[in-house]
Amino acid sequence: MNALHTMRALASTGEVISVEPGTLIFGSGEPGDCMFGLLEGRVELTWNGEQGHEQINAGDVFGAGALVTSEHRRYGNARALTPCKLLVMNREKFLFAVQESPMFAIELLGSIDKRLRQLKDCTRI
Repeated sequence: MNALHTMRALASTGEVISVEPGTLIFGSGEPGDCMFGLLEGRVELTWNGEQGHEQINAGDVFGAGALVTSEHRRYGNARALTPCKLLVMNREKFLFAVQESPMFAIELLGSIDKRLRQLKDCTRI
């Protein structure tokens, strides 16, 4: 099981949104109050004036920093590369998920660790 499966299990219908290619999901410096699970499509994360970038694929989660830091500001931009379906999780639902399913926190950390390792491997090339 991964973090997206837990998010999906806790989601209600209104928490799934569709976005078109090119849509800015969030921008650098904006306040953040939710994280996202990518159900379908591809999203590009960029930071440091687009010097850094990462592609998020279906099955991945992103934007979790917004839920663990008070008064969080987004560090970079997230833009849909293809038509996307996103599962949106707010702080209240996040805290509920961690309380009711502590493995969710482990799954989320595992997902973030995997992405960081992939980024590190890409920068060595």
